[in-house]
Order: sequence, then C-alpha cells, then structure tokens
Amino acid sequence: MKDLHDTARPWERPLLRSPFHPRMEALNRHSSWAPWSGWLSALDYGDTEMEVSAIRNTATLYDLSPMVKYRVAGPGAEAMLDRLTLRNVAKLKPGRVQYTGWCDDDGKLLDDGTLFRLGPEEFRLCCQERHLPWLLDSAIGFDVAVEEVTEEIAALSLQGPCSASVLRAAGFDIEALKPFQHDTQGGILISRTGFTGDLGYELWTGADAALPLWDRLMEAGAPWHLRPVGSTALDIARIEAGFIVAGTDFIPAEQALREDRVLSPLELGLGWMIDWEKGHFTGRRALAAEREGNTSRWALVGLEVEGNVAAEGAIVYRGKRREVGTVTSAIWSPTTKQSLALALVEAKHAASPDLWVEIYAMRELRYAKLMQRARPAPRPFFSPARRRATPPGAV
Repeated sequence: MKDLHDTARPWERPLLRSPFHPRMEALNRHSSWAPWSGWLSALDYGDTEMEVSAIRNTATLYDLSPMVKYRVAGPGAEAMLDRLTLRNVAKLKPGRVQYTGWCDDDGKLLDDGTLFRLGPEEFRLCCQERHLPWLLDSAIGFDVAVEEVTEEIAALSLQGPCSASVLRAAGFDIEALKPFQHDTQGGILISRTGFTGDLGYELWTGADAALPLWDRLMEAGAPWHLRPVGSTALDIARIEAGFIVAGTDFIPAEQALREDRVLSPLELGLGWMIDWEKGHFTGRRALAAEREGNTSRWALVGLEVEGNVAAEGAIVYRGKRREVGTVTSAIWSPTTKQSLALALVEAKHAASPDLWVEIYAMRELRYAKLMQRARPAPRPFFSPARRRATPPGAV
C-alpha cells in the first residue's frame, strides 16, 4: 500500500480529508474547496454573505482539523516552551491557553499560534505552518518529547453570539469558562478561543469521535440556525477582529526567499506579548537591540479606508505621492459598514494623518483607479462586549 505521507514524491500525495469531511461534503453545494496544510478545506458552502451574517448574528461551525497541532510533554516541557516562545510559559496554568509567537535567532517571526496547557508537564501547540524540525532542534537539551498530532485530533470552531446557547443545548457546562480557558467534558476539550473576535469556542476530540460531535452540535443548534462556514467568511471576520495570518500578513522567517521580507514581532504589533523579564528565549538579543535602538523598519497598522471598495493588494502612499507600504489584508466589512485594511507601512509614517491607498476597481470591464484616504485605526475594528462576558448571555 502506498504511503500517503511519503515526502519523496509529495506531488503524488492526495490532500487529506478531515474527519468531518462526510458531513461537510454533503453541505458544500458548489464543491468549493481549497488546500490547507495538505488537507482539503471548505472555502464556502454556497453563500458567503449568509455565512458572515451567521458569525455575527447566530452561530457557526468551522472545521479546524487541518490546523497543525503538536504535543509537547515531559518534565522539561515548560522550560523548553519558555525558551522557544515569546511569553512566559511558567505563568500559564493547567486549563489555560496563551496566544503566543516564536522567532528565529535574528528575532524574526516564524509563526504565531495558541499554546494549551493540558497538565503540569503536557502542552498542545496549534499553529498555521509546520515547524517540527524547528521544535525538535529547540528541544535538544530538555527532557521533553515533541510529536505532531494533527491527524489524531479533530477540531471544530463554534462561533457567534448564540454559540454558548448551542453548547448548553448540547449538554455542555460552559458557564464558568472564561476567555482563554479550557475544560474537558465527556472526552471533549472545550476552549473559549476562536478567530472571529466574537463570543466563541473550539471543541477538540479524537478523530474517531468527530462525526458524533458534529451531529450533536448541529442537532442542538437547529433552533439557532447553526450553519457551517468556510474560510472565506472566516477571513472577513478575522480582519474585522484585526487578527493576522501567516503567509498573508507576514512571511514566516524560514519561508522567506528575500532577506528584507522577514518581520519581527515588534513590527507586527506583537510586542505586547514579549516577556522581557523571564530570561533568555530564542531571538531575545536581536529583539532587545531592535527595541533599544528603535530600528523597526515596518509597522503593521489598521486602516479605515474611504469608500466602499476593498483595498486588497493596494499600495499605501503618504501625501498621494510617496510609496510607504502595502495593504496585506482588506475587506468591505458588512459588520462595521466600512472598508477595512491591515497594512505594512514604513514605521516612521505609520501614524501619519495623510495616508492614501491606490485601488484599482473593476467598473464595467475596465479598471478605475481610485486614490482613497486611509485613516490609521486601532485594532480590533470590531470587539463586542459578549466576547468577554462570563457567564455568556443566553440568546
């Protein structure tokens, strides 16, 4: 039997199917799929506008199974992860989750993700890109075992203002669960985490228990019109929340082909997560020099753009003349009714009140050049109070 994970001839390896694929395939009316880390992932289920509306008004399911997941366990797990990541892992107690990042020796970001503490000596690291060689190298000298467990764990993101009500109806007790906490009930790990900037949860279980979990949630969520959503709708929600994505808003340092394309956490607005007092971690010396010398070249900024056309891929100008950056992500936001963007701008111009974006909009088979004013705006663009309310309200 052919080994589907044979890396010698990766072009012959088919995309893996999620444990939830039988249910997703039946609902995906347009067979709208895309690859995600070697897996087949749904782009949409036939109506992106309704999917975005559901994220903000009812409840939605999104398949997280392709997310890369690592188990890090052993007496040295805490010390190894503290050496690897930017935040202080010793402060992460069992039952908690950290949003964190990690860098190379030059202080350039390799990836960001979530770190779950499952026990005193056991962690789960979830991220966008694959980093097993880097993690194994980082584990040298520590009493720790690192393994990828992506295929063993099925995961669903349940997001939206009605998500807590759906979980209650499905028989889960989530009243005391605060943001960035997790609890295990009936073999299912429930974390109050997500990528929409709204009230939401993520549910993690064994691959063999995936379909019963899907069916349980869909049945319980019927009164709230629970529906699956794809990556297109999720991308709109995450931009409204001001979240960044590897490969879109930054190039992971080990993937960059040009030396000037890599970025530091300070340039990406992640300086808040760096614990300077915890001791040495990979990239600390370079990051400290960048901070002390104020040498950051770029700054990731949120922009509110005039007009109703998304500024995707636009060039950012100062005073309509000088190029100072590029838009990395952009949407017309149906929630805030604004054109929103994330952009990498030269640090010295990041707060300028005279920023403009050059947009080329299709108008009856011809492109129209639009030079629209762009106002720097704090992120998140959208952050409802229900996101943090504990216990969450009943809807």
